Amino acid sequence: MYCLKCDIAADAVHEAMPAPASESLTLALADACQDPIAATQPYGEDDKVIRMLVTDHAFAVLLLGHASKTITVLQVTYLG
Repeated sequence: MYCLKCDIAADAVHEAMPAPASESLTLALADACQDPIAATQPYGEDDKVIRMLVTDHAFAVLLLGHASKTITVLQVTYLG
């Protein structure tokens, strides 16, 4: 299992989202903590380090730290 870390700006966007969209992203992030490669998509080149997490109303850019078992949320974008 991976530990989740969040950039302060990304966290602010996540907190400002409407409840259903925020909950969906939260659940998707929980899935990513279980299996980050299966739960995410490549962001550009598939280096298995920078990944995207896409929900119906948001996407997040993630940095996977495989050695440290961490996922850092670098950016959250609310799509509406």
